Amino acid sequence: MEFKQIQELLKAVNKSNISVLKIKDGDFEITIKQQSAETEAQVIATPIYQAQPVQIAQPAAPAPVQAAPAAPAANAPAADSSNAITVKSPMIGTFYRASGPDKAPFVSVGDEIKVGQVLCIVEAMKLFNEIESEVSGRIVKVLIDDASPVEYDQPLFLVEPV
Repeated sequence: MEFKQIQELLKAVNKSNISVLKIKDGDFEITIKQQSAETEAQVIATPIYQAQPVQIAQPAAPAPVQAAPAAPAANAPAADSSNAITVKSPMIGTFYRASGPDKAPFVSVGDEIKVGQVLCIVEAMKLFNEIESEVSGRIVKVLIDDASPVEYDQPLFLVEPV
């Protein structure tokens, strides 16, 4: 196949709704893949969720302002989060607290965890990746909702080391 023919194929695929085009002619084989609208929608939607860690981190700073109406409740998390270790997502994907919708969460607030214990699952490209703890301690806070998109290095849990 000549270069001009390949260019024409690229233009035709780009203008059409075809997502994948494979052509095989003897020893010559070509595969042309086009991003679908769904993929673009995911890419556009993920930056919206990047703001979540910032929103989660901000309530810790104004805690003294909120301490007047709820002093006991505000002081306990502030003390826990001062020495807490943040468990972050090692990848972009979808966060799941349990292995299935009808299953119990891997960990909950107050649970004691050990190094290597599964904390959650992050689904990336149809692969379910178990996220294991790198520290021993107690879960202080779950920072993200179940089935929510996560970004690389986004905080997932606060763990008080033991």
